[in-house]
Amino acid sequence: LLSRILTLFLDHRPKPHDLLTGNLALVHILMLLTMVFFSPGLFESLRFQNDIKCKALFYLQRVMRGLSICTTCLLSMLQAVTISPSSSWLGRFKQKSRRYVVHSLLFSWFLSLSFSSNLLFSTVAASNVTQTQELSFGNYCSLSSARYLRWSLFFLLALWRDISFVGGMLLSSVYMVTLLFRHQRRSQHLHNMSLSPSISPEKRATHFILLLVSFFVVMYWVDLVISSCHIVFLAYGPVVLGVHTLVGNA
Repeated sequence: LLSRILTLFLDHRPKPHDLLTGNLALVHILMLLTMVFFSPGLFESLRFQNDIKCKALFYLQRVMRGLSICTTCLLSMLQAVTISPSSSWLGRFKQKSRRYVVHSLLFSWFLSLSFSSNLLFSTVAASNVTQTQELSFGNYCSLSSARYLRWSLFFLLALWRDISFVGGMLLSSVYMVTLLFRHQRRSQHLHNMSLSPSISPEKRATHFILLLVSFFVVMYWVDLVISSCHIVFLAYGPVVLGVHTLVGNA
């Protein structure tokens, strides 16, 4: 994050990649801070009412989670635009990519802030509701099920947003893999593959892309399954909470 801030001040026209990676670094730092403040010692040391602490921390955590998915998708799409040939349809966006990235980032912030806004009303301290009225979230915070219908609606909206951006990430990755495969076939006559046992740069890049996007998608679906079970069974024990936190940060 510090390197991106220095780039922003030293270079009057930062590259689109710098804007996205800087935003991603900020988002992940805030996600880690919410984890720290949810720990027993620090949560109790914050000099605010438990309701306010629960609303602020849980809302911030969900907003940052949504921004992480959105920004990662935008970064994947930018990489696809960067390596695409200038004569292709995506190649036309290279010159204007910085403006599109700024607009996309602002739109992502708007989506994440608005789709998680219901948490400011439904998140309460665990001691303020009865066991039958709450979706327990650890030892301190709960989601009141009194507004279950509205909460479910916002959950479906956030689910639609996440699936759309993860789908965009998958399409971008498939496009990059296809481009790399075509480039390898065209340049194969320049390399004597029989004399060079090492893997070609195209194959190495393809393996990295497939590995990273597969890991991201698998972690997202595990996170989604845990969240769905949380809604159905109205429970969020410490073990499940720990696994969910680990998967979300992964």
